Amino acid sequence: MPEVTAPYTPGTPCWVELTAPDQQAALDFYRDLFGWQGEIGPSDYGGYSVCTLKGQPVAGVMAAQPMGDQPAPPTVWTTYLTSADADATHAAVTEHGGSIVFGPPMDVMELGRMFVASDPAGAVFGVWEPKEFAGAGIVNENSALIWNELATRNPDSARSFYPAALSIDIESMEGFEDYFALNVRGRTVGGMRPLGPETPEEIPDHWLTYFSVDDADSTVDALVRAGGSVIEPPFDMPAGRMAVVRDPQGAVFALIKPSPM
Repeated sequence: MPEVTAPYTPGTPCWVELTAPDQQAALDFYRDLFGWQGEIGPSDYGGYSVCTLKGQPVAGVMAAQPMGDQPAPPTVWTTYLTSADADATHAAVTEHGGSIVFGPPMDVMELGRMFVASDPAGAVFGVWEPKEFAGAGIVNENSALIWNELATRNPDSARSFYPAALSIDIESMEGFEDYFALNVRGRTVGGMRPLGPETPEEIPDHWLTYFSVDDADSTVDALVRAGGSVIEPPFDMPAGRMAVVRDPQGAVFALIKPSPM
């Protein structure tokens, strides 16, 4: 089991979180699709659900509710990037052209410190400074997070922003045409895909969450039977067989059966 046994290096994706109008329906859907366990949390925690797989945390699910005078957040999966100092990262994000979506940094009990931001092109991500909670306890196995990908119309802007604000280097990925590796201290932790002119205008720059599955086709079939929909049907690519899908409430994510190493 690929359990996470060491702290996440700053810049590394460490957590993914779903906001959904119907939190219980989301928990039921992902339980049936991936075998996750989770329930609506206590009100002291805002009802936040930490979903687990084999007893380890794998993802968060929260209700999409208005916050003060702000509207409810969209139904999306958000990638969180690790920070050693959320306040310093907050300053770096704004200094280098990013925007704050939800902030300034706030303490989440004794678990950590967080805020949500967007890069200069509008792709939204979270920042997590861990204290008692480091993030996902299992990655890179079936039904767990395996990849986080920045999809952008502005790769040059990303190449400037992410190294300066989050210590993430962006380099060409060998063997993958027009695809880039996100590297932290020389280790690949995610990818970047340019969005071409064929991409509909209504699709913004975004971070895409990938979950590993043992069979992309059968998982897509199960998703559709449960009320989800397909954006890109299963197809083969160098890293494996993947699909891009929506859950029944509209959150987009990817599924991949990785190629054997």
